[in-house]
Amino acid sequence: MPTNFERAFEERPEVLAAWQGLNGAIKAGMDMRRYELATLAAARRLHSSYCCLAHGTVLLEQFGEPVREIALDHRAAGLDEVDIAVMDLAERVVDDATSIGDSDLQPLRDLGLSEAEIMDVVLAAAARCFFSKTLDALGVLPDARYRELDPELLDALVVGRPIAEDA
Repeated sequence: MPTNFERAFEERPEVLAAWQGLNGAIKAGMDMRRYELATLAAARRLHSSYCCLAHGTVLLEQFGEPVREIALDHRAAGLDEVDIAVMDLAERVVDDATSIGDSDLQPLRDLGLSEAEIMDVVLAAAARCFFSKTLDALGVLPDARYRELDPELLDALVVGRPIAEDA
């Protein structure tokens, strides 16, 4: 059965295919855990319940991360300095990319990130803006299957539209 976001793109399957290609290219060059952290940070800033739920679930199931704590306050969730800096940068991209200067990127370099790794974080956050805003502008609700998550986790990840009642 297709997901709600797949149904949303039924009128423009070529756009979904292009999005999947772009997103796949971004992910291919990144550490997957870092991609998920950057994406969760961007999705929270965008108030995208769908993307928070999707990427929070990946962080929980594939990486065993304390997703609720990360979603509520990533700086106090026990993450290392690199993870915090990555999430901070993703939030800044969503908030106001024009305010980011070289001096804002230097702390990431100082933590050992290469220029390509910094660009990957920017790409992940910027791409999330497209996808999250598209879903929300079309009124797409997160799939009902997310209702199976722990209620406290749902409270932290449902930051915008509510979860669909049924499939």
